[in-house]
Amino acid sequence: QVQLVESGGGLVQAGGSLRLSCAASGLTFSNYAMGWFRQAPGKEREFVVGLSWKGISTSYVDSVKGRFTISRDNAKNTVYLQMNSLKPEDTAVYYCAAERNLRPRLTTLLPDYWGQGTQVTVSS
Repeated sequence: QVQLVESGGGLVQAGGSLRLSCAASGLTFSNYAMGWFRQAPGKEREFVVGLSWKGISTSYVDSVKGRFTISRDNAKNTVYLQMNSLKPEDTAVYYCAAERNLRPRLTTLLPDYWGQGTQVTVSS
């Protein structure tokens, strides 16, 4: 059974930082591109960032470029999202996602699996 378990969400002031983690189990982690989506109240879930299976190719939504950084540790079956210079508009539930994808270049993510989500709240 595949599980993606997020951690690291919380409440932070604008300009602050948070680091999200997503621990994966039940799959061959290195065969999966990984990424993060978010859903704000009253809005649709949106793609935030993706990282290829080798950890080389990335894709970021424009609104987080230069502020968020995704990384992965295949030995630990974990993907991370470092979020800096947070803004109130980053407030959302953040979901970890996995797509079985061995293509070298990643442009977006079409998830096969989802985590349960972790709340990120940025106060002004």
